[in-house]
Amino acid sequence: MFKKVLSLVLAVMMIAAMSLAIVSCGEESGKKLGCSDPVIPESEIDVTGVTVPADFKIGVIVIHDENSTYDLNFINAVKRVQAAFGLSDAQVILKKNVPEAYECYEAAIELVEAGCKVIFADSFGHESYLLQAAKEYPDVQFCHATGTMAHTENLANFHNAFASIYEGRYVAGVAAGLKLNEMKAAGKLKGDAPMMGYVGAFTYAEVVSGYTSFYLGAKSVCPDVTMKVSFTGSWYDEVEEKAAAESLIAAGCDLISQHADSMGAPTACEDAGVPNVTYNGSTYEACEGTYVISSSIDWAPYLAYLVKQVSNNAPIDTDWTGTIANGSVLLYGLNLDVAAEGTLDKLNAVVAQFKAGTLQVFDTDTFTVKGAKLTSYLADVDTDPAYTPDTEVIVNGYFAESDKRSAPYFDVQIDGIELLNAKY
Repeated sequence: MFKKVLSLVLAVMMIAAMSLAIVSCGEESGKKLGCSDPVIPESEIDVTGVTVPADFKIGVIVIHDENSTYDLNFINAVKRVQAAFGLSDAQVILKKNVPEAYECYEAAIELVEAGCKVIFADSFGHESYLLQAAKEYPDVQFCHATGTMAHTENLANFHNAFASIYEGRYVAGVAAGLKLNEMKAAGKLKGDAPMMGYVGAFTYAEVVSGYTSFYLGAKSVCPDVTMKVSFTGSWYDEVEEKAAAESLIAAGCDLISQHADSMGAPTACEDAGVPNVTYNGSTYEACEGTYVISSSIDWAPYLAYLVKQVSNNAPIDTDWTGTIANGSVLLYGLNLDVAAEGTLDKLNAVVAQFKAGTLQVFDTDTFTVKGAKLTSYLADVDTDPAYTPDTEVIVNGYFAESDKRSAPYFDVQIDGIELLNAKY
């Protein structure tokens, strides 16, 4: 599964994706640690064993453009993969600002006619239009981020992909919880107990999974934290996102995070001096005084996988899920001037648990629903028009997110999180 002007410079330190060791921004010592400019390279793209045919072309459809942090994340991944495989500009066709409407189908057909062997689209609402094109052109591979239909449509040339970003959000939530503990100890909370705010786009499972994992990460180190969520009804609306953040701050929230794609919420936090955890890229350059950390999906591993599979005439997974282990989840540099002391060591310890497989984000011992432990839950995995729950997803004491399909299906409303306007 989520654009005007973006005053964002994505020159930040990233996690080296294969090791996924969190790297802080700034120096190890000194009065002001700050956040460094150079980007630590993500995992190297392995091109061994692949000879890309001269007539190979890949088409990529994005819902917005570089002004959207969400789409910029994909565009940067495309550029990395292009460079790794030595693809010419003629072999990589990027279509920007393609809405979740019939224009997506038209864009897909144009890419087919341009000779693309594989076509990828990045937004949830693109899926039905991409599927229509896939049915008409069985010799072209169609791949879609955040979608839900591939495992039920059973087309050999239609595929879904996503990543376990809920793990990255959980780790970012730990940083948030430690910051709240520091604020509490210093008497800087707005109320008696720590409270976070979260700006969400829609009430889709992708967003619910994201804000819940962020909350559980914070709660793991700050047990008395609560959270309020405000929805905008849009993946990208800078005015609405800023207004939502401002309303959460006015309601007493001590820290803000988001699943929305503009600088609206980070700007509101910087203006109000409220700590902010972002998504899809560091806002340190624009919000030096409030930015804490940011998580994102790295789509380069999947796009490289597509190039390899198509070039080698090999099958593509129907549902592909990226993980922390394969470099598909990133955390951007930690702002040492804002984060609580000791945060970096704690985050590295949590990441080590994920790599070892000893930590489950949605462990049912860590949350309740209406005061009770969740022991069984049917999720809507095989999505139908009525969104009928169909699959048991409580496995070995945890909610098995992204196990039954790549796209998130966690839609549980747990205790401690209040939805302010769940109409979207």
